[in-house]
Amino acid sequence: MDGNTIRRQIKSVILIPSQTIKKAYDWTIRWSKTKYAKVALFFLALSESSFFPIPPDVLLIAMTVADRYKWWIFALITTTGSVIGGIVGYYIGYTVYESVGKSIVDLYHLDKYFEFVQIRYEQNAFLAVFTAAFTPIPYKVFTIAGGLFQIPLPSLILGSILGRGGRFFIVALMIRIFGKKISDTLERYFDIFSLLFMALLIGGFILLKYL
Repeated sequence: MDGNTIRRQIKSVILIPSQTIKKAYDWTIRWSKTKYAKVALFFLALSESSFFPIPPDVLLIAMTVADRYKWWIFALITTTGSVIGGIVGYYIGYTVYESVGKSIVDLYHLDKYFEFVQIRYEQNAFLAVFTAAFTPIPYKVFTIAGGLFQIPLPSLILGSILGRGGRFFIVALMIRIFGKKISDTLERYFDIFSLLFMALLIGGFILLKYL
């Protein structure tokens, strides 16, 4: 990935209005206050791995704040849904890329990364999936591209389990330890955290470039 590609990514992310992100965040948080919270968490994690834009971390945090002693259950639900969603994304790329997968990729303007992802897969498919699963890099790009480029499915599954599991269990454990302070801080400084997320997103692509 060259400097121009990274700059385009920064520009495309910055152009997303913070109000839009906040509305999506609030919509996701509302699910944590319903009796369907666990089901919503599972399907949010599943859909984010293949087509939905909102990461499941926000709902995972809200649910763990509400019941900190179930942190590992919520992390397990999120990991399971995300890995299954990754497999769904893989088969979208493998079987219906032209009719379905390409539309998803075009919707989020992710097509410019496919050559980059293909190179990473040729070097080390497992490491590429693990890095995308653990960091804010758009994981759905790697799941759909994994099917399109026909990487070994076990590499995608193992990389997803370790990457997504590591990420979600760390997030839930942090909430278990520090409690509502983290959630309150996130609400109070949402715009700052949005910018931090963008920086981590760009950093993840740069990191993957040099792995």
